[in-house]
Amino acid sequence: MSVMLETAGFFFGVIGSGLLGITLYNANWRVSTVEGNVITTSTLFENLWQNCATDSTGVYNCRDFPSLLALSGYLQACRALMITSLVLGFLGTLCGMVGLQCTKVADGNAVLKGKLATAGGAIFVFGGLCAGVAVSWYAFNITKEFFDPLYPGTKYEIGPALYLGWSGALLDVVGGGFLCCSYKTQVSQVKSYNYQYQAPKASTSAKTAPQVALPRYDSNTSICKYGKNAYV
Repeated sequence: MSVMLETAGFFFGVIGSGLLGITLYNANWRVSTVEGNVITTSTLFENLWQNCATDSTGVYNCRDFPSLLALSGYLQACRALMITSLVLGFLGTLCGMVGLQCTKVADGNAVLKGKLATAGGAIFVFGGLCAGVAVSWYAFNITKEFFDPLYPGTKYEIGPALYLGWSGALLDVVGGGFLCCSYKTQVSQVKSYNYQYQAPKASTSAKTAPQVALPRYDSNTSICKYGKNAYV
């Protein structure tokens, strides 16, 4: 059971980290809304690194953000959290791969492999939380600007990349939880088959009975005691 649990957790974590990588690369973090616009000639979409515009013919142009320090504070924080999540996902993949029971690394030491699997699971959980915070924070600012009637700029809606980010963060957290739970199951199985046999000790209080010396048989004297008629 622990092998299946940790294998499922490992693959969930790897798939979640892959989805987070796709999310960071995707340009559709937020897309300009058509709410209140009768005629739409162009569509704007942005991510953490650039903003793009496309027209009705399908031609689009992208422009990187000119300055890092000129960005909003939440954009800089989301960048840092997403990069941290990807780095933690890579480290969690390495620890989980070594800690799997089906691998040959550190084979024979179940406790060490269990600890490595637990460490990989904890790293996956932390990476998923970082990505979840970044994606949710970005979505919160989108909805805040959308429902603000006094906001003068372009209003956006939640893009498809954020849904990928939420899915990847959820898979990371679930996979990391499975890896952490597999260590407890594995240790309980090892302890259940660990029997210690102790040989019974001899009682020191029991005293051996004294041995009575038997008289020695002397053939010469015994013959003299009996007559010759005794053997007839």
